[in-house]
Amino acid sequence: MKKLNYILIAALLALPVMASGQTLDELLQEVERAAQDEARINEERLQRFLDDRDNQQQLLEQARTERAAQERLSDQLRDSYDDNERELAELETVLDERLGNLGELFGVVRQVAGDFRSNIEDSMTSAHIENRAEFLADLAERSELPRTSELRRMWYEMVREITEGGKILEFQTDIVDADGEREADRTVVRVGVFNAISNGKFLNWESGQQTLVELPRQPAGRYQTLAQRLQDSSEGERQDMAIDFTRGQILAQVVRSPGLRERIREAQEVGMVIIVLGVFGLLFSLWKALTLFLRGNAIKRQLKREEPDEKNALGRVMSVYHENPEADIETLELKLDEAILRETAPLEGGLSLIKVLYVVAPLIGLLGTVIGMIVTFQQITLFGTGDPRMMASGISMALMTTVLGLVVAIPLTIIHSLLQSRSRALIQILEEQSAGIIARVAERRHGSAS
Repeated sequence: MKKLNYILIAALLALPVMASGQTLDELLQEVERAAQDEARINEERLQRFLDDRDNQQQLLEQARTERAAQERLSDQLRDSYDDNERELAELETVLDERLGNLGELFGVVRQVAGDFRSNIEDSMTSAHIENRAEFLADLAERSELPRTSELRRMWYEMVREITEGGKILEFQTDIVDADGEREADRTVVRVGVFNAISNGKFLNWESGQQTLVELPRQPAGRYQTLAQRLQDSSEGERQDMAIDFTRGQILAQVVRSPGLRERIREAQEVGMVIIVLGVFGLLFSLWKALTLFLRGNAIKRQLKREEPDEKNALGRVMSVYHENPEADIETLELKLDEAILRETAPLEGGLSLIKVLYVVAPLIGLLGTVIGMIVTFQQITLFGTGDPRMMASGISMALMTTVLGLVVAIPLTIIHSLLQSRSRALIQILEEQSAGIIARVAERRHGSAS
């Protein structure tokens, strides 16, 4: 059928040729040649198809063979995997049994390493012994069992820390002075793990900065003297030393506790008024005491002489008799009383002012207490009672003004009592001498009358 179609197509294509003069025989020959070529091409196609089919069959057989081999290998691997799983389970059981005590030991090691690391960071021995905290931190955070060498090193560091805690050691290191400046290679003396000193100054160990810091406010002078003597002493020499057994906590409180100036500043304006009154009262009392002392000495000198000296109180009283020798006793007594009254005022003058000061000072302190409590209640109203530090300023003012008022009033009260006693003693001397003069005049005149 195909050949017929080709022939028809060839015939149709040949029509133009025939029209141009080609014969039928030539057309037939042409058609036969085309049919032969077509048959040959079809044969070649058929042969290639058969060859390809044979190759595909061969590849299929090879693939089936390969699949069978892979299936056998898969079965072998599955069996091997199951065997390994069983063996691994058995080995894990054995490992768990053998690691029972070691696991507990590992937990203890991690805990001890973490605790010991904290102690090391807070210890003054870290000022000259380095590279310990890093090792202990790694040991505390590790997820595998430590080696024997690491356990030995941890044990060694613990023993060394105990040993260093019982030593008084001198070494060179960097410190931070009271002004916040870092000084290199300062000579430091460490007393166990309790105190560190340098140039007679006490140092504190800052674990956060891992450095020694000079306290901005030092303890009393006698403790600094002990520290300087210890630093200047030679090896083997015995010296007294104050030890802060809290490892710096007491010394740190020295820095935080306010001094006298800070306390006075807390009293604010009311405290300053009390201090001014106290200073004025003290100076005035000293002046009054000096005046009474000088007048008392002048009176004592007058007692040793019979001639009156009008430069002192007793001399002026005695001069009244010398100026009125013929006056009757009543008149003379009145004149002497008048003279004593004139001398009493200068001797007692100013004592009332001191009395006013020692009465007013605690009242002003009480006023400061009331003001401080008002400030405290205002803070409570605004911020509540969650943070006690918010109320500290008002309470400090209330307490400090009361203290300052008492500090001023108590000594002024004592001074006033002493000065008043001295003044009365001098006035009593004047009265005794006046009474003696009158008695002698009366006796003499009574004897003359007899």
